[in-house]
Amino acid sequence: MANRIDYTKASPEGYRSFTSAYLYLQKCGLPRDLVDLVYLRVSLINGCAYCIDAHTRELRRFGVASDKLTLVPAWREAGALFTEKERAALAWAERLTYVAQAGVPDADYDAITSVFDDRAVADLTYAVCLINSFNRMAIAFRRTPEAVAALEQ
Repeated sequence: MANRIDYTKASPEGYRSFTSAYLYLQKCGLPRDLVDLVYLRVSLINGCAYCIDAHTRELRRFGVASDKLTLVPAWREAGALFTEKERAALAWAERLTYVAQAGVPDADYDAITSVFDDRAVADLTYAVCLINSFNRMAIAFRRTPEAVAALEQ
């Protein structure tokens, strides 16, 4: 499958606005591996091969075990493999990614705010919104995952 356009070059200023948010989230105070777990879960829901590949590689660089990465799609059944904060962040990420189906019930908001302070909730929400946007761009323009590009060389 070939890329359609390189959106990073077709509209560099637009792309820079997204990368500014990405750079902010890297230093916002949330653990980087937590943010990348959120990015990975949302990308799995959206079926974005490019982002699944990228965030799995990033999490491996952070030292996250392959067992944990394998169970991200079934994190609810993985017990203590995921921390309380990770479970809360993953649930929030799923709720916001599926927002059109069920909205955001008070119980879900109460769950995330019982684990994170207001700033962290806002930053996690930015992260979920950002990765949903990146997923849509990568899927729309058929961005090639690193694993696929390596095979083509």
